[in-house]
Amino acid sequence: MKKAGGFILLFLGCILIYLIWPSNDYLRRALIHQHPKIDQYSIFENRIVEAGSPTPWQTSPQYNQHSIPEEFLPGFERYGTIAFLIIKDGELFFEQYWENYSPESHSNSFSMAKSIISLGIGCAIDDGFIINTNQPVSDFYPEFQGYDNIPLTIRHLLTMSAGVDFEEEYTTSFSPTTQLYYGKDLHRITFGMKEIEEPGKRFIYQSGVTQLLAYVLEKATGEPVSTYISRKLWTPMQAEENALWSLDKKDGMEKAYCCFNSNARDFARFGQLILNKGSWNNGQLIFPDYLQQAITPDTTLLYEYTNEPNLCYGYQFWYLTYQGLAVHYLRGILGQYVFAIPEKMLW
Repeated sequence: MKKAGGFILLFLGCILIYLIWPSNDYLRRALIHQHPKIDQYSIFENRIVEAGSPTPWQTSPQYNQHSIPEEFLPGFERYGTIAFLIIKDGELFFEQYWENYSPESHSNSFSMAKSIISLGIGCAIDDGFIINTNQPVSDFYPEFQGYDNIPLTIRHLLTMSAGVDFEEEYTTSFSPTTQLYYGKDLHRITFGMKEIEEPGKRFIYQSGVTQLLAYVLEKATGEPVSTYISRKLWTPMQAEENALWSLDKKDGMEKAYCCFNSNARDFARFGQLILNKGSWNNGQLIFPDYLQQAITPDTTLLYEYTNEPNLCYGYQFWYLTYQGLAVHYLRGILGQYVFAIPEKMLW
């Protein structure tokens, strides 16, 4: 019994040392908080994405004169929906909230943030900070020289065809995805990725790739990602509330693959921007050609699970068809969606 007790103490001691080791601080946070939640921004440092010209949506004359059909309500309950909103013809048509959430409540975008980063890249191209999507990543970070003399380009990052070894895994506390989310060193994980296959061949969804894209955006513009997005998109789109972008540490880097925290009304502006073909109030925020490429699947790539042409992913935007309608959308892991349906527009 003494030997067994001594072994248990030794084992527990090893676990304790492992947990307090500086590079494993993410694991302590993961064990405490468990699975990511939509309102965890308060456990992270955050940078404000300023809404410099707040303007409420115009309200439709038919605002909230309809209700969600009864047959759909069990689905809303099953998925823990906290906000559902419809913008129709540029006006607030319907909204409903649950669990004490309101139009001002912040919640996490999760991977919808990837689409925001894509829009930021488009703005940087418009501004001349980036030449075009075929510019090599090595122009900004020589660490990424490409695979077998084939340059890794910004387009490869945008289309998730980078050919790197990042493992997108959500079920273990030891995955790089968990380390990105709960850790305090995004740079270490992102720049620890290795180029292991030819880029531009396979669509493989990898959050680390978007994080690298954000580092490129920061390096190209010379501004924090939050500041640039505020200046180029959030303020011109007249968001009503400041957003919060969670950082890996104080004064650190945005968790750009996720963790843009805002409310349903302001998230909906990204859908309207798609419908507007990149314009807002007669100002062109992003060139239509780039935006059209962003929301269009790159069918030259093979989808990672089926080895068939990729029909669902463009430049960090998703695509599907429903009842014959084309649907372009932003998507987050806990059921965050912004759907844009051009054929439902009035004009």
